[in-house]
Formats: sequence, structure tokens, C-alpha cells
Amino acid sequence: MSERKALLLIWDNAAWHNSQRVRAWIRAHNRRVKREGGGVRTVGCALPTKSPWLNRIEPYWIHGKRAILEAERKLTAAETIERVCAYFGCEEFPPLAQQLD
Repeated sequence: MSERKALLLIWDNAAWHNSQRVRAWIRAHNRRVKREGGGVRTVGCALPTKSPWLNRIEPYWIHGKRAILEAERKLTAAETIERVCAYFGCEEFPPLAQQLD
């Protein structure tokens, strides 16, 4: 019997988290994992609306956001990734490949 793995994704109700595109990507990803018989499924767990105290990353993210972003201009995706990883001390991974419709 193969080992089944799942990533529990806890997210708030921000519009960009709950967009049709994000939900479609998760569904397609999970179908691919099931079809190929390996990999990690993604299971979403939405937090209630207006409940930042339930989201443990919220206090860290607000301070990080202030340190990372610039008011004068929008950062490129590469700049954002670099600054986020530098601020939080995380390893930089290549973006997930996904097909856009």
C-alpha cells in the first residue's frame, strides 16, 4: 500500500486566496497526484472571515510586508521572492510550474 501525503493549507479569506484560478489549480494538482499515484495533495482549510488572530503568520507577515515592500514602486516577482526569503531567512525555491488559461 502506498503512503498518502497531504499538505494542510490554512488560509484566510483574502480574495486572491479564494479565487477560481487558485481553487482550479488545487483541484488540478490533486487530480494529477491521484492519477500519477504519488506526490502531495493539497487540502485547504479556510479561516473565518475577519479572524486574523487565528492566522499565526499574520503578525509576522505585516512586519515583513512593511520591511519588504516599497511605497514608491512595485517590485518585480524576482525582487519580491529575494526580499521575502532574505527577511524570513528561508530557502529560495523555483516557482511551481503551472499552465495558465
